[in-house]
Amino acid sequence: MVDTPYTTDVLALREKNRAALSSVLAALLLTGMKLGAGLYTGSLGILSEAAHSGLDLVAAGVTLFAVRLSAMPADAKHPYGHGKVENLSALAETALLLLTCVWIIYEAVDRLFFNPRQVDASLWAAGVMVVSIVVDFSRSRMLLAVAKKHNSQALEADALHFSTDIWSSLVVLAGLGALALADLVAPTSFLKPWLLRADSLAALAVSGIVVWVSWRLGSQAVDVLLDSGAQEATSQIEQAMLALPGVTGVRRVRVRSSGPASFVDMRLLVQPGLDADEAHQVTVEAREAVRELLPGADVMVEVKPQEEGASGLLERVRAVAERFSLSTHDIQVRQQGDGLALDLHAEVPGSLSLVDAHDRVTVMEAALQRELGPTLSVVTHIEPEGAHPAPMPEHGEAAQALAQAIAKIVEETDGVCDMHKLALHRSGARFGASFHCRMHPQTPITRAHDVTVALEAALRARLPELVRVTIHMEPEIMEAEPPLVG
Repeated sequence: MVDTPYTTDVLALREKNRAALSSVLAALLLTGMKLGAGLYTGSLGILSEAAHSGLDLVAAGVTLFAVRLSAMPADAKHPYGHGKVENLSALAETALLLLTCVWIIYEAVDRLFFNPRQVDASLWAAGVMVVSIVVDFSRSRMLLAVAKKHNSQALEADALHFSTDIWSSLVVLAGLGALALADLVAPTSFLKPWLLRADSLAALAVSGIVVWVSWRLGSQAVDVLLDSGAQEATSQIEQAMLALPGVTGVRRVRVRSSGPASFVDMRLLVQPGLDADEAHQVTVEAREAVRELLPGADVMVEVKPQEEGASGLLERVRAVAERFSLSTHDIQVRQQGDGLALDLHAEVPGSLSLVDAHDRVTVMEAALQRELGPTLSVVTHIEPEGAHPAPMPEHGEAAQALAQAIAKIVEETDGVCDMHKLALHRSGARFGASFHCRMHPQTPITRAHDVTVALEAALRARLPELVRVTIHMEPEIMEAEPPLVG
């Protein structure tokens, strides 16, 4: 028979039911044996163990009911299923154990200080405790194995009950041994009173063990019911997500348990530009990685492109170009439809032919699209190395002479004044210049544009070494007219 999710769930339910039912039968056997031995001998330690096993019997019955109820499928009222019934069962077992401790402590204090009672430390009583230890050991191992296999907190609680019964039974055995030793000790020995009180002291020790186990079980149950206590799983999932290709960050991971089931939802940041198929593949790999940590988990993944500032994007463009030994400048990025449009200038060796230069730039453009996403549109202006003007020293003789010549031409242009922020660039024997100047604020924009174009043409015509001119026209700052005095 081929295993399907349905058949796997049915087999798991059967195995959990068998384990829970065997726990009920074992608790019934131990309760009867201990109760009979306790009543026969008058041992509070054995009676406390009988009470402990009696509550284990109740708890095992609750566990059996919880395991069957938790297997019910999800419905409109319980969209996450009925798994938390197991956690409620574990919390109920904790309350029963604490009630047991209250009774045992009360009886132990009463016998120690107010109403001491005679206890018969018989071999039959010791034999009952030995049988109890053997049964508890076998049951706890079986229950724990099934609990770990199917992630059942209810069965784990039962396993802890039986495992603590082993230690408490050993303590009772030690108390019975101390009582038997008291018969061999001289009546005047200082050990005699303590040996006679060993049974009550053993009962207090049993209570201490039960309180510790109850606190542990109760804390686990409350954590699950309040959807807390999953920090370790959350941390492991975050590390696994960051190791996936295409994932650049983890914004949120939430883990909740419902009985044996786990539910995980998370938000992942992915590389910008992924298409639908690539984003879907990221979610598939994320689910698989989570289920390796939490088998059978119900996983919901939300993916969001990594937001990247303009400076970070420019650095990535330059990094890709450098891999192909290309220098870039004048990089501009703008939104275009559903993607990005990238314009840039790339410098290639002047010895290359057009076809070789184009091939090199085409390979770089393809790498940019792989890096930044297939929706990226790239337009590259190809130019030889050195064509882009470099900064020119401000205090050199050539710079000063060129600046003076530019200022004179601007001054001769009608309607233009106040040239400022002049910047000069040099590329070999050629130069470039950019500067600001002003015109009357009421000048029509068409007139301002015509004047700017004419000024650029005049500069290039009269200064042949000037190959690139950029002029920023600003409105002239007008002084306020003095108020009229009537």
